[in-house]
Amino acid sequence: MVKKFAPAILSFIIIYISFSLAGFLFPIDQSWYDQLKKPSWTPTGGTIGIVWAILFAFISLAVSYVIYKKGFKNLPKSLWLAFILNYVCNQLFSYFQFTQKDLLLASIDCVLVAITAIWVGLLLNKISRLSSLLFIPYIAWSTFATFLAFTFYMLNPSMTAF
Repeated sequence: MVKKFAPAILSFIIIYISFSLAGFLFPIDQSWYDQLKKPSWTPTGGTIGIVWAILFAFISLAVSYVIYKKGFKNLPKSLWLAFILNYVCNQLFSYFQFTQKDLLLASIDCVLVAITAIWVGLLLNKISRLSSLLFIPYIAWSTFATFLAFTFYMLNPSMTAF
């Protein structure tokens, strides 16, 4: 029984830490961020941080559960491809927005985060309804984040490399 739980627990920890890396690798330049024009419906930084912490737990749990259920090696390659693409896009958003300070690239990347999250959610649904349900908040938030990112860009069009 422990042999079946160990990979799932380890994967949960690795996934959670991996998704959390962007905050350390690409820290927010608070003075730059504070200067941006923002829509009135922009969540506070604290709210955004809490939401992401919860979403990282849901993402980690969703993937760890299918690893527990099917085994790491028995998951479809398409799921791993979609998940890795989603992870890379998720990390790149912070790079584009906070390191490059390019709101257009961040917005475009945010679309890719939402699309790949939907893709992962659909693939998870073929294996585990529970895992796909755990992905719904991430899909919803990344869709909201896409609208927010494009609104930031529209309000601050000079913040782009193009």
